[in-house]
Amino acid sequence: MPRFSLLDPERSKSNHDQIAAILGTELLQGRYPPGSPMPAEAELGARFHVSRTVLREVMKTLAAKGFVVPKTRVGTRVRDTVFWNYFDADVLAWRLRLGLDDEFLQTLTEVRRALEPAAAGLAARRRLPQDIARLRECVRQIGRTDHSRQSFAAADLDFHLAIGSASGNPLIRSIASVIETALVASFTYSSPADNPTDHAASVAGHSAVVDAIEAGDESGAAGGILAVIDTAVRRIDGRKKRGAPP
Repeated sequence: MPRFSLLDPERSKSNHDQIAAILGTELLQGRYPPGSPMPAEAELGARFHVSRTVLREVMKTLAAKGFVVPKTRVGTRVRDTVFWNYFDADVLAWRLRLGLDDEFLQTLTEVRRALEPAAAGLAARRRLPQDIARLRECVRQIGRTDHSRQSFAAADLDFHLAIGSASGNPLIRSIASVIETALVASFTYSSPADNPTDHAASVAGHSAVVDAIEAGDESGAAGGILAVIDTAVRRIDGRKKRGAPP
């Protein structure tokens, strides 16, 4: 299964990627309000010590994500937030850098609770033998006892991506970046890999989802994936209430 940016923090970053991440994070913080101009090329060039070519590519990247729009003889202006692509993996990564506040975690959970049960239900209706084999292998990987927080999140991500693939719906499969961000938030604060009891319960919950998918039980698969999501949320909430550090 593919790896996404949030689970591969050590990959090398080009000047373009680094500058886009800095400016994208600043946009999310509200440093450049909607309707305001972005800094001129000369100012950005002096700040980042890169060529105009690099800066223009950065602005193209930000424009593609809905943040800004270039205007002839006016310059590049910030677009209204309704146009920002929050489903983009990079945008979610930049948002994650700003911290795991309750509002952000709630937003992620609401999206997952709305879409993942539908994916699991469709997977139960359309699953193929190879889908079940892949999901069983994902559960086996989740059940390993030598996980770090990050390796557990990677195995968990593979499981949820496999359900998206088994759903047969390419649009559902495209929510992978949202799932990934939620999982990274989870392992950053509290991972079931840290506690043998939580780990065993997580493995059992994931396995139950696969059982329901294999049996063609759409409601059981949907309910099972909701239980997996809600268990993770309760684990994080419990740790935060106890005042435990990440």
